[in-house]
Order: sequence, then structure tokens, then C-alpha cells
Amino acid sequence: MADKTVLVADDDKAIRTVLSRALTKEGYDVRLASNAATLWRWVAAGEGDIVISDVMMPDENGLDMMVRIKKIRPELPVIIMSAQNTLMTAVKAAERGAYEYLPKPFDLDELKLVIKKGLSPKSKKATLSKEIEEEMPLIGRSPAMQDVYRIMARLMNTDLTVMINGETGTGKELVARALHDFGKRRNAPFIAINMAAIPKELIESELFGHEKGSFTGAVSKNIGRFEQAKGGTLFLDEIGDMPMDAQTRLLRVLQEGEYTSVGGTNLIKVDVRIIAATHRSLKRLISQGLFREDLYYRLNVVPISLPPLRERRGDIPDLVRHFFNVYSVENNQAPKLMNQKALDYLNEFDWPGNIRELENFIQRLAALSSEEEISFDSVCNDLSSSITDDFSQNSNANNNKYLDETLELSIRRHLTKYFNAHHGQDLPPNGLYSRILSELERPLIELSLEATRGNQIKAAELLGLNRNTLRKKIKELDISIIKDRF
Repeated sequence: MADKTVLVADDDKAIRTVLSRALTKEGYDVRLASNAATLWRWVAAGEGDIVISDVMMPDENGLDMMVRIKKIRPELPVIIMSAQNTLMTAVKAAERGAYEYLPKPFDLDELKLVIKKGLSPKSKKATLSKEIEEEMPLIGRSPAMQDVYRIMARLMNTDLTVMINGETGTGKELVARALHDFGKRRNAPFIAINMAAIPKELIESELFGHEKGSFTGAVSKNIGRFEQAKGGTLFLDEIGDMPMDAQTRLLRVLQEGEYTSVGGTNLIKVDVRIIAATHRSLKRLISQGLFREDLYYRLNVVPISLPPLRERRGDIPDLVRHFFNVYSVENNQAPKLMNQKALDYLNEFDWPGNIRELENFIQRLAALSSEEEISFDSVCNDLSSSITDDFSQNSNANNNKYLDETLELSIRRHLTKYFNAHHGQDLPPNGLYSRILSELERPLIELSLEATRGNQIKAAELLGLNRNTLRKKIKELDISIIKDRF
């Protein structure tokens, strides 16, 4: 690769130094620029085999310069880097013809692989056909969201079938809508159907339509969701709840590209993009005989996994501001704020309901609180009452009584166990006292979490521990927290 020249443009000297050392060691000729003007001069002179450019530079936005680069050297691969890690940045990079988009901080090994592929004679660029200026519907700049954004940007202008996996409330339909609204089928319908919300015996009729008189109650002809979505996108939400008969028919439609309505004989051609979503493990359903393996592979062409909110806590402040702003616009009032202590408090929760739960909580605060800046006390009181229910609001005594009684039984069992184990034998090396305390730590924490319905903040308060200490103990002892108790 000694004959290949990499042009690097970034106003951060440290990044230029790191890239220069790493890529020179790989055998590339590396040229460094601290501004867009120098990079443009090199590109315009026909120099360089591949470009690595930051977005925010002192004299010009790297994305804007992309347009000029592509006009004079359309085949030159350009890798865009950015600390503005939003879906909008990823999509704009793809729209302007970037070979790849890498969020900062980036992995050097990944960058080296991207450069190698970019210099390959068979490399192709992903582009979008139209300028996209609207605000994207997804919020968050956390590392956990970056892979999601990059995959979405590559899929915008394709018809590939997508499977979105994620817990309830993580935003699966938002992702599906974004893929449609900013893709090439944006001017056609987006039709969503939730498999869990429709009686099993009606799913085939809902999907494929039915003819008059085809079954009891079919008093008129009905057009199905496939036909309603013609030319657009059909979003099959909670696909794991689809009954086997409907799965078999859906598989046939995906294989043959055509179908008949229930009770009908005329073939209808399929012209839709399929996006499916589930919060369940389809592989587990397959092993249980509840989901067709061949259908799974038809739907799982491109998987997108959405991280739960507890794995992207850094996005909580942005999400809070967004939900306050949405509420203010909808209700024609000034947006509320939240102080830092209150935000820190929100970060302590695991949010079993994910973004949907956070959104509902913020809307409730915006509607019920008279404060312009939401305080720690308001957040603490509302969150405690809404999440822990009967644990708070005059039920502490009952829970403590339950906890005391259960712990007493547990302690008695452990004492009996160790008395029998060591009766007539040598005592444990450090004595029975320290040994039993060590053994009781796990059930003590587990029972506290059970009594507080998995709320780590309340459990920490109950135990008299720092919240971080409790989290550390939970991790060290590999204690599972049951989310569905909420």
C-alpha cells in the first residue's frame, strides 16, 4: 500500500498525530491538513487515493465540502468522521456520497479495515437520492446508538427487508418510520400492523384482505394491509405473536411475490418493503416450535438491534429536553427544564419501560408540576410513587415487615445449614460469623430488590448503602433483577 496516499483533514492535532502514526505503520503515505482549504487544494489537484475528513473544521463544514469533492472526483472514497453523533449526521454523510461514516471516538482497527475496503477496486459508495434537511425522529448521541444510525443510513435507499429487535419501548416503530420517511418509498403509504393486537383468526384477513361472504361476518369486501401499503412500506410489529397458519401464508407471499385475498382467486402482486419488529427472541420461539425458521431467515435479512435505555444513559438528558419541548409545543407553553441533580437521579433508574416510560414520566411532570425548573424533590417524589407503587405511600411498614420476616427465615436456614455442616468438625478458617455474613449478602440484596420491585435506589436506601455500592455488589454477585415486577 506504499503507493496509496491517504489525505487526512481534522483541526484536532492529537487526532492527526494518531492517524499519521497508525496509517504510516500500515504502509500508507499520509498527508495531514488542519483545515478544509488545504484538503480541497489537494483534492482539486488530483492528489490522494482516499480522504478522511472531520465534519466540523474552522473554515468549512466537511459535509458541505463533500458536495464539491463529488463533483470533480466522484470516484474518490471519502470517510467522514464526526463527534456530532446523530442519525442526521450519518444520513447526510451517506446522502452526500461518503464511503463511510465513523463517529468519534472511533476504533483504529475499524478505520484501517474501512480504508482497505475503500481502496479496493470493487468498493462502492452508498448514496441517497435526495437532500434530507428535516429533523430526524430519533434522539441520542450515545455510542450504543451509533451502529444503529450507520446501519439505517445505509438502508435508507434500499428495499432490503429489515428485522428490528428491542425491548418494549425502545422505539422500534420510530426506526421503521424513519427508514420509510427518508427512503425512496417516502411518497407511498407506511402501513403498520401489530400482530399482538389482532385476534389470531383475523390476521390473514387483515394482511391480505377478504372477499364478501368468504367467512361468517364478511359482509363486504375488505382490502388488506399489503394492498393498502402498495408501493410503500408494511411494518409488521410484534411478528413473534403471528400464528403459525399466518406465518405459512406470509412465507409463501415473500417467496412468490404474490398472493390472493381470503376467499379470492385473483393473484395480487406484492410491491411493498417489509420491516418487521419484535421484543421476543425469535430463535427461542423457533426452538419451541412457535415460529418458522424459514420465515425467520426471510425476514431477518438486515437485523437492527435497539439498545435499552439503561445501556444508553448518556442520552437521558437529550431525551428529557426533547420530551419537554414536544409537550410545550403541543400545549403552547414555555418548555420546562430540569436541574442537574434531578437528571442525575433519573440516570440511576433502569427504566424497564425504556424510552416510552421516560416519555410518559416527563409528560406527567410537565403537566402536573408548577415549577419552571423541575427540582430533585419533584422528580424523586413522582418517580418513587409511580414506579414503586405500594412500596411507597404508606406501605413501607408492610414491606419492611415482609422483609424482616423473610430475612429471619433466611438467616435461620443459613445458621442451621452451617451448624449441621460443621457440627463435630473444625470451624471455618475465618469463623462462622464472617462466613455467614458473606453467605447472607446475596439473599439480603435479592430480598431487598424483591421488596422494592427491582428499584435499586429504594433498595439502596433500605439497606443503607450508596447506590453505586449496591450496583457494584449486584454485578459482583451476578444478581438478576426481575424487570417484569413493575
